[in-house]
Amino acid sequence: MKAFSSGLRSPRLTSQLGVWLGGMFGVCFVTGFISHEIQHPASWFWWPARPVWLYRVTQGLHVATGLASIPLLGAKLWAVFPRLVNLPTVKKWTRVRDWAQLVERVSVLVLIAAALVQVVSGVLNIARWYAAMGFFFTVLHYWTAWIAIGALLVHVGVKLPVVRRALSAPVRPLRKPPTGLTRRGLLGTVAATSAVVTIATVGETVRPLAGVSVLGDRDPRVGPQGLPVNASALAAGVRTVATDPGWRLEVSGPARTVRLSLDDLAAMKQTTATLPIACVEGWSSSADWTGVPLRDLVAMVGGDHGSQVTAVSLQRFSAYASSVVAPPHARDPHTLIALRLRGEPLHVDHGYPCRLIAPDRPGVLQTKWLAQLIVGSPA
Repeated sequence: MKAFSSGLRSPRLTSQLGVWLGGMFGVCFVTGFISHEIQHPASWFWWPARPVWLYRVTQGLHVATGLASIPLLGAKLWAVFPRLVNLPTVKKWTRVRDWAQLVERVSVLVLIAAALVQVVSGVLNIARWYAAMGFFFTVLHYWTAWIAIGALLVHVGVKLPVVRRALSAPVRPLRKPPTGLTRRGLLGTVAATSAVVTIATVGETVRPLAGVSVLGDRDPRVGPQGLPVNASALAAGVRTVATDPGWRLEVSGPARTVRLSLDDLAAMKQTTATLPIACVEGWSSSADWTGVPLRDLVAMVGGDHGSQVTAVSLQRFSAYASSVVAPPHARDPHTLIALRLRGEPLHVDHGYPCRLIAPDRPGVLQTKWLAQLIVGSPA
């Protein structure tokens, strides 16, 4: 253990790192919860269509704080390392002083395990390296987040008096060699590392920083028609059927069902809107989309302002082969069945012959290669 000893470790240092890390985890949890509820909404959940950039901000914060927390988590684990490797034996665990001590020890182990699962799975998701996970990312990440935040709240509740004392106590001089890192230097290094990680990745959604975000998995400026894609038409298995001249968009509602060709859609009133694609992996990019307002198609088949729409893709065997457009988005004039991107017909990888593009929704819900729109009342 002497090899891992350091005079820098102290209750004050541990408490300072814990406060920073707790704040990061709190932002991550709230923004991640929002993203999950947008994709899998509970009956009570409501999400607005405006401002159009809101989800772009919340998900950008989620990914940015998640990545920035990695250096903090490493520093926090280093600060408490001696206590971790000197945890009581199983026999001693049954001889704790009181329930508070037992709860503290269990919550620490649960919190560490959940935090590591969250950051590792989050990084793998950003990189879209799903083969390395072997499980459905969304379910694991969501429920582990609840475990982590629960363990964090328990840990804070138990340790709050210790943290208060540590942060309010006078700073004691360090017993250290004449040269070496100070506690303030260590905190500054950790903060600087988190800042570098943020700057090196946040350009995926903050476009002015795209040129310096060398660790970002996606460049928001690169892709067909200057916009990235996560899944190509070839990978989705729809290239042949999407480019078939016989393709029709079926729109069904309370009053009637119509089948519209690409020429039929192009002959309808067109609207152009500047909207972002904001993906759960953290990248986003805005573009000008042109197409038919969804609310016009809703009205065509007998729907009204209270209708919701289920958008169904030509793609099969995907968890996101369809998405539900809630009434606030379905009636928004900038929710489009897009035919053109930046003035040009949609590239097949962007959803040709037509796709859904709506304000303030995750990219996974902006259904591409549309086959059917089902208009009905919310359940």
